Amino acid sequence: MCGIVGYIGKRDVAPLLLEGLQRLEYRGYDSAGIVVTSPRTAGLRMVKAKGRVRDLEAKVPARFKGTTGIAHTRWATHGAPSDVNAHPHMSADEKVAVVHNGIIDNAGDLRRKLEADGVEFLSETDTEVLTHLIARSEAETLEEKVRAALRLVEGTYGIAVMHADFSDRIVVARNGSPVVLGIGEKEMFVASDIAALVAHTRQIVTLDDGEMATLKADDFRTYTTEGTRTTAEPTTVEWEAASYDMGGHDTYMHKEIHEQAEAVDRVLRGRIDDRFATVHLGGINLDAREARAVRRVKILGCGTSYHAGMIGAQMIEELARIPADAEPASEFRYRNAVVDPDTLYVAVSQSGETYDVLAAVQELKRKGARVLGVVNVVGSAIAREADGGIYVHAGPEVCVVSTKCFTNTTVAFALLALHLGRIRDLSVRDGKRIIEGLRKLPEQISEIMKQEEDIEELAKSYADARSMLFIGRVRGYPVAREASLKLKEVSYIHAEAYPASELKHGPLALIEPALPTVAIVPDDDLLEKNRAAMEEIKARSGRILAVAHQEQEKADRTIVVPKNEDELDPILMGIPLQLLAYHTALALGRDIDKPRNLAKSVTVE
Repeated sequence: MCGIVGYIGKRDVAPLLLEGLQRLEYRGYDSAGIVVTSPRTAGLRMVKAKGRVRDLEAKVPARFKGTTGIAHTRWATHGAPSDVNAHPHMSADEKVAVVHNGIIDNAGDLRRKLEADGVEFLSETDTEVLTHLIARSEAETLEEKVRAALRLVEGTYGIAVMHADFSDRIVVARNGSPVVLGIGEKEMFVASDIAALVAHTRQIVTLDDGEMATLKADDFRTYTTEGTRTTAEPTTVEWEAASYDMGGHDTYMHKEIHEQAEAVDRVLRGRIDDRFATVHLGGINLDAREARAVRRVKILGCGTSYHAGMIGAQMIEELARIPADAEPASEFRYRNAVVDPDTLYVAVSQSGETYDVLAAVQELKRKGARVLGVVNVVGSAIAREADGGIYVHAGPEVCVVSTKCFTNTTVAFALLALHLGRIRDLSVRDGKRIIEGLRKLPEQISEIMKQEEDIEELAKSYADARSMLFIGRVRGYPVAREASLKLKEVSYIHAEAYPASELKHGPLALIEPALPTVAIVPDDDLLEKNRAAMEEIKARSGRILAVAHQEQEKADRTIVVPKNEDELDPILMGIPLQLLAYHTALALGRDIDKPRNLAKSVTVE
């Protein structure tokens, strides 16, 4: 879970690479490093630093010239954050430099064999194994050296390799961790994320698993790890460099929370069909006959995407009357689940590269299942592996903590539920009702944003809490789960989510004045049940913050959210709790965009 950026061309490479690392820092930020060379200079020059990219930049000397280079920002898996464990890793003869995302599963065995042959390791990382394997290869070309090394390793990787004897090229390879090429005018780029590329080119090539590429200043070629040439046509990305700027906000998280009204409008645009009270989702590649044959929907995701899937499963059951549930992809792929040919599987991932989700998709495809992808990044691995899918069009999301992508994903599930429902038994009247509700969402999100000052004051009153409890029933429970996750991710306050109906079965033992409770209280058929749960908490001197459609008498404070259709209410009810988490973290002085121990795109197991 790290960021890779590389360049070969005629420009001074160090400033380009450092800029790219700044754009990728949300993918990993405990250490960073850079290697440069050029046809006019002998050998490779390297600088590494523990800490943020700014710490690396401070160490790069003024005369650090080159026209070819690779750089890396790290999120530690093997070995603690340190200068020596930072990438790139260089061979003992200082001829080979490697940057690597992923995990080499058999690194321990390979390390012991290399040490027995007299190789001395400087770092604790698995990546250094790969560096020595490439350096020790007797193959004649850099491509063959890399290929020979990769035949010995097991695990996941996205790598970029430089060699002092082959200074006219960078060789890259992918297996389970993203590698994207940027095609310029007599210059080439490589990165693990298009965020590092869009300031310089919008023409990209995304490598598939088992694919390699050689980059030269005026050309590139792709081929398999077995050496067979592949055909790669560049595609144009929609996102622009300005999309990655803060736009006058103090943090990306604040910017992205405030972009949600516009983002939701974007995911709806061009998809609503008023004539038949349904939506157009041609990308799912599922005709009416196939849709009617679906007997169950299984949604797979991790973290925030899993919570969006929980909301999606409820909407599919309510609107399409198809049994549906959500499960963490990381658990599903290991429990030898029964794969039913009548089940539609939906894989959810903001990046489209989440390793646990991708591995689940590949296992499902191996067993003949039909899989849809719900992702934000066009051309990502899950989008390519799936049989079809829905792009959520949230735009770039830089903050590690997901906000607008979560909201757009839940809206995408509402579209899928409506689509399936209208093919089956959902009436025209109900279809129109849901469409009207969807159209209201952007304006209602804007209304919620007007309460930010009040929520900021609320957050300050909760910043001294050591723990918080979030509760909800049925539609409110996934909202409670996601709100709990947001708070602990960004503020580091312990938080726990429970179904409100489960209070009497254990959690009431926790209730005391020092433990605030956030209750999700939609104005639906469970309103009185939720009020009864709040009564139980008040009877035990608990503090309550309600998120509801009207003031709640039993709550100490209420955040009032605009009412939509019952099925769509969960989409809105989590948004003020994003603001609560944000302002709580701000009051505590947290690093909001880059919370400790976390990275944006989880491309390792």
